[in-house]
Amino acid sequence: QVQLVESGGGLVQAGGSLRLSCAASGRTFSSATMGWFRQGPGKEREFVAAMDWRHSTHYADSVKGRFTISRDMTKNTVYLQMNSLEPEDTAVYYCAGRTLWAGLSLSSTEYAYWGQGTQVTVSS
Repeated sequence: QVQLVESGGGLVQAGGSLRLSCAASGRTFSSATMGWFRQGPGKEREFVAAMDWRHSTHYADSVKGRFTISRDMTKNTVYLQMNSLEPEDTAVYYCAGRTLWAGLSLSSTEYAYWGQGTQVTVSS
């Protein structure tokens, strides 16, 4: 059974930083694209960042230069370092994984595996 478990969310002041982690179990994701999505209050789920197995990345314009996605293949874990946080970043953040060898995608419908989400709240 595949599981993605996020951690690292919390409450932070504007301008602060958080690092989210997503630990995968049940299969290796070393050959799969991993992504982060978020869903703010009253908003639809939106793409944040993704990294494929070659470590190619793509970011949403709203987080470019502030957020960094990375992965540790040995730990089957993907991270999202979030700096210069803004109140608009407040959301539930979800980790997601694609099937093997599927490339970068901004569409949530193309991710087969999802975590339960972790809340990030940025106060002004």
